[in-house]
Amino acid sequence: MIKFSDLNLNPKVLKAIEDAGYETPTPIQAGAIPAALEGRDVLGIAQTGTGKTASFTLPMITRLARGRARARMPRSLVLCPTRELAAQVAENFDVYAKHVKLTKALLIGGVSFKEQDAAIDRGVDVLIATPGRLLDHFERGKLLLTGIEIMVVDEADRMLDMGFIPDIERIFSLTPFTRQTLFFSATMAPEIERITNTFLSGPERVEIARQATTSETIEQAVVIFKASRKDREASEKRKLLRALIDAEGDGVKNAIIFCNRKTDVDIVSKSLKKYGYDAAPIHGDLDQSQRTKTLDGFRDGSLKILVASDVAARGLDVPSVSHVFNFDVPGHAEDYVHRIGRTGRAGRDGKAITLCTPRDEKALAAVESLVQKEITRMESPVKPAPRRAAAAEATTEEGTTKPKAKPTRRSRSRTSEAPAAEAPAPQQPQVEAAAPPQAAEQQPASPAETQQDNATSSGKSRSRGRRDDNRRNDKVVGMGDHMPSFIALSFAERRAG
Repeated sequence: MIKFSDLNLNPKVLKAIEDAGYETPTPIQAGAIPAALEGRDVLGIAQTGTGKTASFTLPMITRLARGRARARMPRSLVLCPTRELAAQVAENFDVYAKHVKLTKALLIGGVSFKEQDAAIDRGVDVLIATPGRLLDHFERGKLLLTGIEIMVVDEADRMLDMGFIPDIERIFSLTPFTRQTLFFSATMAPEIERITNTFLSGPERVEIARQATTSETIEQAVVIFKASRKDREASEKRKLLRALIDAEGDGVKNAIIFCNRKTDVDIVSKSLKKYGYDAAPIHGDLDQSQRTKTLDGFRDGSLKILVASDVAARGLDVPSVSHVFNFDVPGHAEDYVHRIGRTGRAGRDGKAITLCTPRDEKALAAVESLVQKEITRMESPVKPAPRRAAAAEATTEEGTTKPKAKPTRRSRSRTSEAPAAEAPAPQQPQVEAAAPPQAAEQQPASPAETQQDNATSSGKSRSRGRRDDNRRNDKVVGMGDHMPSFIALSFAERRAG
């Protein structure tokens, strides 16, 4: 079995590794560190939680131990997609370089430019940054990248997926052609591999696990959820989440709940706190100091549940996360791998439970296609409530009417006329009773009477705009015995008339 002492690392680096409690490298570390120490480009592909960060920090510290940085000209550059991941890489350098005199600077958003400018002016050996903030410093004339010896792109697929391709291409153009380049990621799509072929020269490809695989130590399950009513879906889904947390019982030491939208992160977090759960949100819209405080609380155990967007899915190393709950099925199947990779790290057991609504089934199928396995269907701990709408309909059929909304002023004026129109006029039955029906059949109406009736009905049709309660009680008659007189006349009679 290979040990760190077999990898030709700096003795001071080996001492820091021993102080951290590590003895043997992970497969990705054993494959990438020797090639990186030789100065070769490296393309590392491995699932999350396998120690990719140490795969480039350890050889970088060893190579940078000799030499000194000049003002505004860093010697190495590490690009990260998110502030949290950049801060975590900086912490790794602090751990492994504590016996080596190396300086570092962290360039991320949400922090004052003044402090970062002061660190750059003193000269840094290791510059850790997000692309946007790095270019901000460069455009302000505070930074030169012509002294870069080693360049690392961490979580390369996420960097490219988040739209950083133009920024990365520009940053590469600002660095020397002779630099050493290292790409590390959990997934490597074909289009990303095409870009790495442009940036890397004859790289050592270190692929430890099949692309987009999940750790075997993670128990995966999915709950198919269908709301009783569309307008209750959000609240019932949050109720299901609480029931799942309760069902796991004491097994939930701590947990990360992932949501697709930032607004849902806030809503779910507030809902959990309302019901007595120890939860806090983290997403890109929060202040950097608040994000840092929340992560520190989750790491030291003072916070039990972290509700997060995908900003926290990539690369965050909290070794003892027992559960991951996907409140939403991720829109990108690759994000599922990174989300559940927050649990089951360093050989520990973990559990990941996903909530899936009918509209998310297509995204779930994409996830199963990517990981090449069917995720176990789990029975919901919440029993479906009886449908009130169906009960209301049944009650209505038995004769009970549903309560109606209060009518408006205009509708009240219309409804006040409706009963008068529907109720029969008091004199109508007497008129019909006085005229025997056979008389009307035996004695056809004369043309004069028919013409008079026609004139009367025509007058009534013209007076439809009047507010007459009896206007709707007129019986509509068609042609037949009540034929207009001019139609009954022959052509000769009409010409004579």
